[in-house]
Amino acid sequence: MSCYIRVKDAEVEQQGPSKTYLLLSDKQGSVKGCCSGLNLLLNEEYNTPGVHEDQEGFFVIEGTGWAKFGDEEFRLEPDMAMLAPAGVAHCMKKDPGAKVLKVLWFHAAI
Repeated sequence: MSCYIRVKDAEVEQQGPSKTYLLLSDKQGSVKGCCSGLNLLLNEEYNTPGVHEDQEGFFVIEGTGWAKFGDEEFRLEPDMAMLAPAGVAHCMKKDPGAKVLKVLWFHAAI
C-alpha cells in the first residue's frame, strides 16, 4: 500500500462533461470513510445534488462559479473553503466564462 497518489494515476469518474478523480481512499490507508478527490467541473448548470451521511469539505483551486448548500446559494472563487454538514444537499456549477471549476473535496467521518 502506498500513502500517496498522482492525479494522472487516479481512478476517474465521468459525470457528463465533468470529471472526478478519486485521490485518497482506503487504498492509501484512509479509514472510516475518509476520502478525498478532485472535481473538474465543466457544467454550467447545477449537477445532481450530493447528500451524504458524513460531512464533506471543499476547497476551490481554480475558476469561478456558484454553489447551493441546502437553501443557501453563494458565489465560488479560488482560495475559498466550504463545508456541507451531514445530510445537507449540495451542488456546484462553473461560470459560463470560466474554463473549469477545479475543486478539491474530502469526506470526513463523524
